[in-house]
Amino acid sequence: MSVIVELHGVTKDYPAAREVVHALRSVDLTVEQGTLVAVHGRSGSGKTTLLNVIGGLDRADSGEALVCGLDLFRASDRELAELRRTRVAFVFQAFGLLPVLSAAENIEVPLRLQGMRRDARAGRVAELLDLVGLAPRAAHRPSELSGGEQQRVAIARSLAASPSLLIADEPTGQLDSRTGAEIMALIHRVVAERDVAAIVATHDVSIIDVAHSHVELRDGAIVHTEVVHAAPVVSAPADWARRDPD
Repeated sequence: MSVIVELHGVTKDYPAAREVVHALRSVDLTVEQGTLVAVHGRSGSGKTTLLNVIGGLDRADSGEALVCGLDLFRASDRELAELRRTRVAFVFQAFGLLPVLSAAENIEVPLRLQGMRRDARAGRVAELLDLVGLAPRAAHRPSELSGGEQQRVAIARSLAASPSLLIADEPTGQLDSRTGAEIMALIHRVVAERDVAAIVATHDVSIIDVAHSHVELRDGAIVHTEVVHAAPVVSAPADWARRDPD
């Protein structure tokens, strides 16, 4: 497997009033292609900061950081933007869909930004809708979809540009436990079938059980790491792709 993320001694501090917040403390992390890594920790533990550094949304203060072969410390702002546009995809707790666009149109947005031809876009969107089980709801706007369906659209959109790394920050945070299990099953399937790497930050300890490895963050430092060479097979409920909106 190729290494997608490699961090050594990464630190990040933020000034706050009369003190300095040590958001990341000498973090070491390796993520390989075709693996799902769960990052677990309480609020304020540094999970989001870690994801932002890996995704090139924020710059660390010190250490070494390589993502998809790009040295994040030496990269220009333009190179970081290109990394996010072509190699790294994001899924957020709040879905982030454009309310005036249909499910298909939301998925199509990154393909338009890439300048892909109209016929090629249509084929790619249809493929992704089928992947996430939403082909029958392609014309529905976000307000007409359940929370789980909106998150599936968000995942499909994140995969539009065929990224190497999927970063998900609390992707099940707004979902009930059943729907959350469906979303984790989908991410697990994407990792297995598309051979991408995925990093999922979460408060939910159940997500740890379906990852190839997990790390626990506390006060910006990794305090526990566990590697499982073969993640358990995750199955969503049999009717997950046919459920009516909540």
